[in-house]
Amino acid sequence: MPISSLPSEYGIGSLGKEAYKFVDYLDKADQTYWQILPLGPTSFGDSPYSSLSAFAGNPYLIDLDLLNKDGLLKKSEYKGLMHNTKNIDYGFLYETRFPLLKIATHRLLKKDRNSFNAFIKKEKDWLDDYALYMAIKNELNGKEVEKWPKKLRLRDKEALKIKREELKEDIIFYQAIQYLFFKQWEELKEYANSKAIKIIGDIPIYIARDSADIWANASEFQLDKNGRPRKVAGVPPDYFAKDGQLWGNPVYDWKHLKKNHYAWWIKRIQQQFRFYDVIRLDHFRGFEAYYTVNPKADTARIGKWEKGPGIDFFKEIKKKLGNKEMIVENLGFLTEKVNKMLEECGYPGMVVLEFAFDPNDKEGNYLPHSHIKNSVVYLGTHDNEPIIAWKKLAPKAHIEKAKQYFNITKDEPFNWGMIRGAFSSCADVAIIQFQDIIGLGSEARINTPATLGNNWSWISKKEMFKKEDIKKLASLTKLYHREKEN
Repeated sequence: MPISSLPSEYGIGSLGKEAYKFVDYLDKADQTYWQILPLGPTSFGDSPYSSLSAFAGNPYLIDLDLLNKDGLLKKSEYKGLMHNTKNIDYGFLYETRFPLLKIATHRLLKKDRNSFNAFIKKEKDWLDDYALYMAIKNELNGKEVEKWPKKLRLRDKEALKIKREELKEDIIFYQAIQYLFFKQWEELKEYANSKAIKIIGDIPIYIARDSADIWANASEFQLDKNGRPRKVAGVPPDYFAKDGQLWGNPVYDWKHLKKNHYAWWIKRIQQQFRFYDVIRLDHFRGFEAYYTVNPKADTARIGKWEKGPGIDFFKEIKKKLGNKEMIVENLGFLTEKVNKMLEECGYPGMVVLEFAFDPNDKEGNYLPHSHIKNSVVYLGTHDNEPIIAWKKLAPKAHIEKAKQYFNITKDEPFNWGMIRGAFSSCADVAIIQFQDIIGLGSEARINTPATLGNNWSWISKKEMFKKEDIKKLASLTKLYHREKEN
């Protein structure tokens, strides 16, 4: 359940009351994990996988009522912004949130300057560059970094010194937003952990082309002398997209990264473990070999596979951070080398039941009888249709095989039969989308890969959280010995 999809009177799910109520929902249903989408600030396209920063939090998720409780906003200042739309309206949020956050941060600096100063000192390593980047971006009316004046784009020391002075107030504003986000997030996470619920969060493999990270750490990426990518990332044609997926992100300079023991990546993962208890590492196969495309290409049809850092990268993570809980996204076509790397890492991979029921698939690797304990089973992920929509849209033969395999009869709702099937797997963890618990269709799909628009915008309603679903979920959880450890 994405934070953004929680019920809200203000246009987007947040870190406030409804998030705490969702933790209670999970607790009553005896769940162990809450998996969310990346928490970074979003930009064009609204994708949490294309963030302005790999370290910062999303300002839109800051809860207005909690700011009111802390004396930073008055109800009268935001009551008129109630926005009960069917889906998240990011344009509305962009126009209305930042003026409110300016009021809140202004009061914060008067009320709690010492805590704020301690925060910016603690987070200096990434926050200074991020706040400067955002302040310059704001001054340039949101222009992406590749269109900035050359001296700013290439981080000329004197030019940046001048900007730090000129934009001092804006820099403090963007730092203060992060203070508010971190405070609210850390309190929510502490509450979830107090109920023995762990947060699973995603780390996208790539960084957005227009981001503070690439601007401030150019040497970690394959860029030309003008700070523009020499190659961009994507995936070749596959199940999701006949033209492949042209992600457009700059790719890493793995040779340089290896020389400094992957310091930037280690720092990134370390930071994300402050947000999450378990990390799902996106696009695992890209660490063995990654697909590159010409930056001028219109599709990802023509590209080249290049060698990634391999097992050396994961050994360094374990050496520096210890045995942290991680899940790796190992979906799609995998080579023997990728499978070997997964085995050596020891991290659990993923299996998705929506991919399991093709009658022509003789291997049946996604079918539960082929699962292994060290894995995580999903009905579908944020990139898939909710299970009720899948039932309508998938080939009839796939649905019939699923019904037969799990013995789903007319007496059992299809979504609950599939949930039962996932829970019956021997995989150590089973993750179900909230939409599948309540039986929603395509209207509740989170993302359709390789498309722009109508993604990341689904928002739930309070009436969707029913006691009978909690009881059903708790009952299945107990039946298959998946209760949380208190």
